[in-house]
Amino acid sequence: MADQPVSFTTGPPETALPEPEPECAHALREAEANEDETARQSACRALVARWPGFLEGWAALADQEATHVARYAYARVGYHRGLDALRAAGWRGSGLVRWAHPGNRGFLRSVDALRAAASDLGEEDEARRCGLLLRQLDPDWPRSGRPPT
Repeated sequence: MADQPVSFTTGPPETALPEPEPECAHALREAEANEDETARQSACRALVARWPGFLEGWAALADQEATHVARYAYARVGYHRGLDALRAAGWRGSGLVRWAHPGNRGFLRSVDALRAAASDLGEEDEARRCGLLLRQLDPDWPRSGRPPT
């Protein structure tokens, strides 16, 4: 038995989603760099139509939209697709999902966009739940509600 490695846990489990495909990330950078608002929104819509599992695309689309309802809807899609991705990665509803892992950023951005859109719609209970969820998933998440830089 002395030859067996011993492992110690130092806190809650941590889940890291895979990093986005380079092609997706490149397309997102191009879409977000577009100076024309209508063209930028259109490019983000095309991005999520091509890669519906690309969580950063849903978060970006939520950030681009003009109406509270559209921002809420797109953020909600990113949130739910993110929960599906986390479960597929082994997350069971508890544990850390930190911003430090680039693959987690689309999900966390979607939760933050949902928080902001819920607040804009007067859904303060949901906005508070999303803010709490962000801080539970990543204890370093700023209280301001915006993603860490």
